[in-house]
Amino acid sequence: MIAGNIVTFALDMKMAPKFLTRLKRWRMKHLNERQFTLVLSLLVGLCSGFAAIILKNIIHLASLILTKNFESPNESYQYLVYPGIGILITVLFVNFFVKADINHGISKVLEAISCKKSQIKSHNMFTSMISSTITIGFGGSVGAEAPVVLTGSAIGSNIARFFGMNYRMMTLLVGCGAAGAISGIFKAPFAGLLFSIEILMLDLTMSSLLPLLISSATAATIAFFFMGSGYQFTFSFEQPFQLHNIGWYILLGIFCGLFSFLFTRGNIFFENQFKKINKTYLRVLVGAVILGVLIFFFPSLWGEGYTSINLILNDQGPSILNNSLLIGLKDNHLLFPLIILLIMLVKILATSATTGAGGIGGVFAPTLFMGGFGGYFLTLILNQNGFHVSAQNFVLAGMAGMMAGVMHAPMTAIFLIAEITGGFGLFIPLIITSAIAYLTITPLEPHSIYHKRLALSGDLITHDKDKAVLTLVKLRNVIETDLLTVKIDGNLGDLVKVISQSRRNIFPVIDEKNLFHGIILLNDVREIIFNKDLYEQILIRDLVTVPPATISLNDRMDLVMKKFNESDAWNLPVVDEMKYIGLVSKSSIFNAYRSALVQFTED
Repeated sequence: MIAGNIVTFALDMKMAPKFLTRLKRWRMKHLNERQFTLVLSLLVGLCSGFAAIILKNIIHLASLILTKNFESPNESYQYLVYPGIGILITVLFVNFFVKADINHGISKVLEAISCKKSQIKSHNMFTSMISSTITIGFGGSVGAEAPVVLTGSAIGSNIARFFGMNYRMMTLLVGCGAAGAISGIFKAPFAGLLFSIEILMLDLTMSSLLPLLISSATAATIAFFFMGSGYQFTFSFEQPFQLHNIGWYILLGIFCGLFSFLFTRGNIFFENQFKKINKTYLRVLVGAVILGVLIFFFPSLWGEGYTSINLILNDQGPSILNNSLLIGLKDNHLLFPLIILLIMLVKILATSATTGAGGIGGVFAPTLFMGGFGGYFLTLILNQNGFHVSAQNFVLAGMAGMMAGVMHAPMTAIFLIAEITGGFGLFIPLIITSAIAYLTITPLEPHSIYHKRLALSGDLITHDKDKAVLTLVKLRNVIETDLLTVKIDGNLGDLVKVISQSRRNIFPVIDEKNLFHGIILLNDVREIIFNKDLYEQILIRDLVTVPPATISLNDRMDLVMKKFNESDAWNLPVVDEMKYIGLVSKSSIFNAYRSALVQFTED
């Protein structure tokens, strides 16, 4: 019986390539590209939605198993150990099985769009889910959203690659995967759609909007079907929005904007410090100790932190100090707000220690955590000074403000908070806080935390459509190799012979080893080429000039254009380890750019 099943499975696997080949042929015969894109967006939405709910439930189950007995302060000593164990297992899994960097999932997606033609390796469809489950399940102070976005984007990329879709369609399906992932994990279809538009900066045209809507709605439907229709944060609203609190929401927006700047710079700084630790085991040990100690004193730092936000929203804020040595201070009206502020500050270190030591996760959840705590902190201060404001409203507004500041995505922040809490009646304070937070941080930090690393290396092009189109232009395709060259040890007579055989007015100068020495322009020698008395007297090395810049075979096209603009040249030589390869002209690049632009923008 078993043998028969094995044989049947083997035959099915053998028939699979034939079936897929027939599927491709059927698609080419019956569906145009637009119709097929809509079908694929539905498929991507289904897959990313399932990935989101699987990841969310496995993390919850793992955390529940590990912390089910944490009922008293004595039990909390396990907080010192569990996060380090999770990081160690994650590092072993990544180093020995994945053998690739899969951290910072959303930045990886942006890098793929910017530098890799939206191609994401197939292992990303599951490896980031496994590793983040281990990290977060054992208490790592990060979020699951970035890993699931990488998973969904990888699904979209690989489906598009399998069916031979072009760069534009592949990028669109990457965005569909990201939209489906956010929509599925939060049950927030509008937030998923806006995330792809604001963070990935996909074009907002009907040809791209409809597939994004389909993927986002499909993933949300899957999530609602398997996880119920309840909100991420469940509580009862006590107080509607009141106009006289607008000033406090503006203050909260400024606070969130400044703290977003602190978080962005702090997170990158601490991660860079971990990178300086060369030995892997030492890096894991340092991160495990730091994270374990922080969670031991502040248990709310455990995992994603959504449980603590739920406590605050349900008027149980002081309970966040349960299982902590600081439990005796939860009723201290003077020190408790300071503890809330301290938790926000050490959350930066806890998140950085998790990812810096080798854990896998993102900053999505930590951002919401700090925003919620920021709103709660301001509420405590105001209420202690005679102002009666709703903690729930300010917690939600703080989450939106912090997200708008860290991610530079105010629209996503507004709709996400409304969708995961049911707080649609708070649109005005959500808009005010998000807008002020965004306006506060942008002069201080022009890039979101996801884009900053790519911006520093010059690889961020998703926000620049001209640079995005340039990625479609291959340098090797615009190199002109038909120019006649001149030897450096020749004379004017040799140059005249070459000029008589050439239709160009520029002549590269090389030696016997093909090493590049410079160029000679026809205009520079026009007055002497008819004087035969000078043919033997004037040497090539006396006529050669150094071009204002040279292009390397490894240069990106945006760098090539930058060299043209800075040098004000019309033609530049291409060299490889100083050996002459050919010439690139602006006109050839412009022609290739126009062709690529048609492919990039056609509907």
